[in-house]
Amino acid sequence: MIKFFLMVNKQGQTRLSRYYEHVEIHKRTMLEAEVIKNCLSRSREQCSFIEYKDFKLVYRQYAALFIVVGINETENEMAVYELIHNFVEVLDRYFSRVSELDIMFNLDRVHIILDEMVLNGCIVETNKNRILAPLFVLDKMAES
Repeated sequence: MIKFFLMVNKQGQTRLSRYYEHVEIHKRTMLEAEVIKNCLSRSREQCSFIEYKDFKLVYRQYAALFIVVGINETENEMAVYELIHNFVEVLDRYFSRVSELDIMFNLDRVHIILDEMVLNGCIVETNKNRILAPLFVLDKMAES
């Protein structure tokens, strides 16, 4: 099961966070700082899976953004690694070459995409067309 989903830049600023288990606000801040420090300090040659406290971290870097997912011991790391890549591909398709600014100024859209893919910490959808369908409907409604 997925515990949390983070998107951070190289400076360690969180651009997106979604928690699937309750974590108090002050603990979230500490957790994010530690997780980000662990991922940013690693080189590109090192493995993208990290054992951390009572869960695992799966992360992937795209240009200046890191996507970090916290999972429990029973979740498949490779499936989550591919989920991250699929998430970025969906963002690329929707935003036509996604950038950090797209994420910052369209955070609601990014959350909709993530919510279509992950429900209560479980991967529920990977088909790009089905993930983007609700957004295209919202865009059509906004145009009219």
